[in-house]
Amino acid sequence: MTDHATPAMELMADRNGERLDQFLARRLDGASRNQARRLIDDGLTRVDGRLERPAFKLSFGELVTVHSRQTGPIEDPVDITLHVVHEDDHLAVIDKPAQLTVHPAPGETQPTLIAAILKRWPEIASIAEDDPEADPLRPGLVHRLDRDTTGLLMIAKTADALRSLRDQLRERRVDKRYVAVVVGAPDPPVGLIDAPIGRDPGDPRRMTILDRGRPSQTGYETVERFADASLLQCQLITGRTHQIRVHLSAIGHPIAGDAMYGLATPLIDRQALHARKLTFEHPATDETLTLIAEPPADVRRLLSQLREGELLLGDQPVPRSRNEPADSVKRQARSTRRQRRRRGQRIR
Repeated sequence: MTDHATPAMELMADRNGERLDQFLARRLDGASRNQARRLIDDGLTRVDGRLERPAFKLSFGELVTVHSRQTGPIEDPVDITLHVVHEDDHLAVIDKPAQLTVHPAPGETQPTLIAAILKRWPEIASIAEDDPEADPLRPGLVHRLDRDTTGLLMIAKTADALRSLRDQLRERRVDKRYVAVVVGAPDPPVGLIDAPIGRDPGDPRRMTILDRGRPSQTGYETVERFADASLLQCQLITGRTHQIRVHLSAIGHPIAGDAMYGLATPLIDRQALHARKLTFEHPATDETLTLIAEPPADVRRLLSQLREGELLLGDQPVPRSRNEPADSVKRQARSTRRQRRRRGQRIR
């Protein structure tokens, strides 16, 4: 991996009431508003030391600190085996394995999916030259999956395809369905979790329910129940970082193996979350494409063990749902605010 890290940049707010993303787009040479928003969403920007939303209104004199991403090629191409589910001249869809980070992040030392993309499709590196909104450090990426989440991921091979797929995501015309094994049994078994998500002010690695977070919706349906676990199908209506993991944890049913938002289990060594189904319009032909990738071996093995009667939690009691999902996550947001106030921290 090539290291091009740069020190933090400090900028002083020079206008009252200007949105943070607009301020960054204006003050960072060559940055679009979408690129500025990605810096904010990825936790690389602070306002007087605080994490804030893109729409946060600055006051004159506030200090905005930007931890800039690299300015040159992040990674050298690396030959990593990719399971390609669909490919044509315009796009590719892969079935991402676990333990593969999609793009470089602070502290990441292993080659990422970006290195594999640059090796297999070197022409993708030039997309940013034809699309000012494209991130040159993440060539071809349309959306992301967490490091240990497996499943279907779209890669644009042309600037036109990237624009089309990006617009479909913004307009919520891409249908993304996941399968997840969760602790306990949600009640009701089918529901919609509607709660805003933002970066945790106390830990920028985590996301949490915040009243001033970004609107977030996850639909879920119980497919199969076990002694102390359930198999769910989830529909990602919005696409926030860690969304399904945060929402399911918020209603009392964290994903099995998710140590960050729930608990570890000896039955699987990562979160049991898999992007199984993807439906979207082909960017060149307008044909509706539906692609499916069945869960990998570790999730299938987990399901087999649960069907045979093994317990996800051992002797621990099975948690109950925190009543109706929408109400429960609103209560959690209020609880989070009270806890932050006790520690003297501000939530924005």
